Amino acid sequence: MSDENGKEVLFEITSDHLDTGLRGIPVGTCRTSFVKAKKGVHYCGYPVGDLADMDPEDIVFLLFEKRLPNRQESQDFRAELAQRASRLPTGALRVLESLTPGSGHPMDWLSIGIQALGVAETTGDVRADGLNLIARMPELMASIFRIRGGRGLPEVASEPVLGLVENFVHLLGKDNADADEMIRVLRVFFVLHMDHGGGNLSTFTGKAVASGWASLYASMASAMNALSGPLHGRANQSCLEFVQRIGTSDPQEVESFVRKELAAKRPIYGFGHAVLRAEDPRAAAQFKLGEEICPDDENFQVIKTLREVAPRVLAENPKITNPNANVDIASGTLLNAVGFHKPEYYTTFFGWSRVTGIAAQILDERNARGGRGTPIYRPKYYAADPTIRRLD
Repeated sequence: MSDENGKEVLFEITSDHLDTGLRGIPVGTCRTSFVKAKKGVHYCGYPVGDLADMDPEDIVFLLFEKRLPNRQESQDFRAELAQRASRLPTGALRVLESLTPGSGHPMDWLSIGIQALGVAETTGDVRADGLNLIARMPELMASIFRIRGGRGLPEVASEPVLGLVENFVHLLGKDNADADEMIRVLRVFFVLHMDHGGGNLSTFTGKAVASGWASLYASMASAMNALSGPLHGRANQSCLEFVQRIGTSDPQEVESFVRKELAAKRPIYGFGHAVLRAEDPRAAAQFKLGEEICPDDENFQVIKTLREVAPRVLAENPKITNPNANVDIASGTLLNAVGFHKPEYYTTFFGWSRVTGIAAQILDERNARGGRGTPIYRPKYYAADPTIRRLD
């Protein structure tokens, strides 16, 4: 379809599209990732399931450079991240110590921590600031976990040469046999959650703020605030709480529970997706991991049954276009199985992962149009009541 000037019209806006949260309305392009209805998320053309077991640092490189690194580039990039992490400004995270342990949601702390890092040092170079933040996230995350728990800043020195995930676990003080499984789950979680196209709320928010030439840190803090809501990033927290309410892996009892939840018009967490029309490959990757590290875990047994039962029950409703498992079905269960027993922290792992994709997309938009950047975001709103009123 073309307009009167011969330009291709990709989408026709009608009044039915108003007040729908911009759902499905094209606003730009995304170079880092896309989502296929049947095959799921792809990072720079690679199916995310094929990348799940790779080093997170290599996927950071992929999203920034749009290609996987060779062996030497991989080593050099890990060294660069380690160097950036080691230059974290002294006292940058002390602001977290002024907060009351246990107060607020951990996502509030994550947003504050990112802003604090930006106050301590902002170069103004989006790529440098993005990589600095990515490199320093393990220390920020560990500090949030420890200070909120009343233990203060990490007692051991940061060792960024260990790797992003490995350093975080080290800073938590988990240098023991249990750390191996914790690291394995977090590495897979990190890769699977790094990016998800350009239109999800947190990414869109970060890019919108950045379009006004706000700093990378201000933009990212805004993205984390968007991610913190129960309709977006808190789904993995809600999903584990939902699984724990089921409390049984018996198929008949699970089906009965699902039907009662539906009858009460409550959500069935861990199923459905705005774009996908098949089971999320990220869910399949996590089930595979669960079979290897925690096959006998009570919650894992529940979600295995739920994976079989819920889609069949949900499919009975013709209005449900995707009754299949999504990425959130297993992530909370795996995190709980390796020692993270407080679901309210799960969204911070999501946010930590998504920092990479959002930073890479902000960089792409800042470099667009020959370096001029994308224009400042300015969607149009129509007056709900166009009537002109007079005070007389």
